[in-house]
Amino acid sequence: MHLKQLHIINYRNIAQADLELTSGINCFVGNNGAGKTNLLDTIYYLSFCKSYFGAPDSRNILHDQQMMAIQGTYDRQDAEEVIMCGVRRGQKKQFRRNRKDYQRLAEHIGLLPLVIIAPDDDALIAEGSEARRKYADSVISQCNNAYLDTLLRYNRVLTQRNALLKQLQETQDPNLTLLDVFDQQLGTYGTAISHERERFVEWLRPVLTQHYQSIASSPETIDIAYVTGLSRYELYQGLVDSRHRDLELGYTSRGIHKDDIEFTLGGYPIRQVGSQGQRKSFIIALKLAQFKYIEQHNGIKPILLLDDIFDKLDDKRGDNLIDLVARDAFAQIFISDTNKQRLLAVLRRVGKEYKIFSVAEGAVTEDNDNQ
Repeated sequence: MHLKQLHIINYRNIAQADLELTSGINCFVGNNGAGKTNLLDTIYYLSFCKSYFGAPDSRNILHDQQMMAIQGTYDRQDAEEVIMCGVRRGQKKQFRRNRKDYQRLAEHIGLLPLVIIAPDDDALIAEGSEARRKYADSVISQCNNAYLDTLLRYNRVLTQRNALLKQLQETQDPNLTLLDVFDQQLGTYGTAISHERERFVEWLRPVLTQHYQSIASSPETIDIAYVTGLSRYELYQGLVDSRHRDLELGYTSRGIHKDDIEFTLGGYPIRQVGSQGQRKSFIIALKLAQFKYIEQHNGIKPILLLDDIFDKLDDKRGDNLIDLVARDAFAQIFISDTNKQRLLAVLRRVGKEYKIFSVAEGAVTEDNDNQ
């Protein structure tokens, strides 16, 4: 699969762009703030129906404009797919596949698999467990629609249970019948989610280690582990046992929404002992392992976005990374960088078809002078 054409109107600082892309490596080169990351974000948007950076749709519209639109034409398994997204201020977002609106945006997830590596990814290490849960859920959902549906059901029931707990706090003699219904549902959905997350982490472990050693050129020992309360209690019974405490707190204190994924270096949490280069190498290796997971479980090689990829990597690690992703095992790649000459040196070495686009103040032009 690859993206052949990309058309953008009023997305952040990009007033208009019409790009013809190569199935090899596409590079966006320009100064910081020029719009390179915004270009990558439009491609992410077409795969996930939202911005990678979590901004609400209204903030993605160019200032003083009333709408934005993104359209991508893909070659997917020898068939053309045209995906269009449009947002008008104050109106519901439109998302279409081949001119037909989706009834539910969740139906689109997994159609155009994609992996992004960006500077903000350090949050997976630095921030709390929610970031890592969302990461795992996003990857699995690209390959397993049933998982996504179960996750949505779990979150919906969790919201209902929390609302009920707050109501019951005001009742002298609470009726726990509805609470028991919610607990049974959370037990069923949560157990399925936990088992799938655990299988995901176990699959990633050896591939992650292999990629880390290739990038870092180091025998350092890294590991990844799924930490869940289900190892200590059966979820339904755990919810029953915690009802008194939950009624006092007004929210659900146990469940798979409290689980975590641990990243370690030499047996210690990498956020405590890892250098910037080691943390960056770990995240890149994690994302490349994710690429392989999606390819195997979805059946399609994802598009790979590399945003400001050389940041915090020394020259050796950067060269190792590009050598790795330029192999035939990876499909279409998009790279953003500030240094054209550095990119050219790398691209000429790997010998893969490429295009370079210059980006300046939101304007995008194909660069035919690749000297």
